[in-house]
Amino acid sequence: MIVALAGGTGAAKLLRGLVRVTEPTRLFVVGNTGDDLDWWGLRVSPDLDSVAYALAGLLDGTRGWGVRDDTFHCLEAMQRLGGDTWFRLGDRDLATHLRRTLLLRAGASLTAATRAIADALGVTARLVPMSDDPVRTELRTRGGWLSLEEFFVRERCLPDVLDVAYRGAEAARPAPDVLGAIGTAEAVVVCCSNPVTSIGPILAVPGIVDALVRTPAPVVAVSPIVGGQAVSGPAAKLLAARGLDVSPLGVARAYRPWLDALVIDRADVANAPALERDGVRPVVADALMPDHGAEARLARAVLDAVGAAA
Repeated sequence: MIVALAGGTGAAKLLRGLVRVTEPTRLFVVGNTGDDLDWWGLRVSPDLDSVAYALAGLLDGTRGWGVRDDTFHCLEAMQRLGGDTWFRLGDRDLATHLRRTLLLRAGASLTAATRAIADALGVTARLVPMSDDPVRTELRTRGGWLSLEEFFVRERCLPDVLDVAYRGAEAARPAPDVLGAIGTAEAVVVCCSNPVTSIGPILAVPGIVDALVRTPAPVVAVSPIVGGQAVSGPAAKLLAARGLDVSPLGVARAYRPWLDALVIDRADVANAPALERDGVRPVVADALMPDHGAEARLARAVLDAVGAAA
């Protein structure tokens, strides 16, 4: 079994590549829920949904989120009625959030609701939230604290970030089977997700870092930083806010002391000696994924790195 720690867009692409080069049932995906929010009375899990849609072949490749070829009639009607519409949900995407909300209100855990949705979409990889307990990522700006989606979507990542908090993490427990999966995995893959706001909330759940330290499996991450820039999103700004280099070195240091190898882009090969000095084996590959072929090639490089790190 390969355990993957996953955020949103970058993780969705890498996981889509992994299911092309290995048996999907080998994958146990632990999804970030720090982005989750209640919107229009519905529970929305953006990262879980992006992964589920990608693995089901439904993800909108242009936007990187939501359902391909979706319509926005409900959003347009809500705008006419004077409701908030800065967080854009498509009509078919709304059905996912309705289903999740109904399951949760009926007493299902987030793990069970996620399983039901993934099964209905035909996803054969195991997809679980990091926790059934609420954990919410918040960012302190000069104007006050913002939720992750307020910062990312409404404010377009523009405010300076002074601090990051994972509200509720200290009281949360890992979702069932997460610690066991890490402990018995063939390998652990940390996807090319934002280390601060996509992987950070997962690591903030008590017990998960200890499991990563103890696992006998090789732990391999993929850097979301290429040539000193984030591939997408505000990863560069957030690494800098945490006092980490905006480079593969900063990514590796965010995952110390349990990271064995880091897949880096060819543009960052100059960082390889410093990574080795930090005790992390660099693996050089083409880290950008502009198409399905590139996703599969990067996935193969990750699996090769897993084999070499074992």
